[in-house]
Amino acid sequence: MKRLFALVIAVAAVNAMADRVPPGSNDEIRARLAPVGELCKAGEACGQPAAATVAGGSAGLGLSGEEIYNQFCFACHMVGVGGAPKLHNAEEWAPRLAKDAAELMQNTLNGLNAMPPKGTCMGCSEAELTAATEFMSSPN
Repeated sequence: MKRLFALVIAVAAVNAMADRVPPGSNDEIRARLAPVGELCKAGEACGQPAAATVAGGSAGLGLSGEEIYNQFCFACHMVGVGGAPKLHNAEEWAPRLAKDAAELMQNTLNGLNAMPPKGTCMGCSEAELTAATEFMSSPN
């Protein structure tokens, strides 16, 4: 009996609230309910002007190697998460730098072990990724 009474009260409360309309005009309500962003699939412009491209990939973000490190790479390369070579640690970078430059770039672009593709800098050009690698691997 108590459950039936609680159910009746809940249904009455929902029915009482169903007639309420949020404050504001229809346009204001639509604006409040609009999604924060949109899902973009690879290769779609998603309502944005297409990024300029250069030979070998995107035009990039216009950041220096140090800026890319500070924005995208530091979380793992500062302390060596998942075996990532640490910033300015020549001993840890040596085996990686001994590889062919093209192989090193492929590992950077595709990710390797715990490192995600492009180290999460999806807008970075190959030149910017190279600059970030050079900054991280250079002696202090």
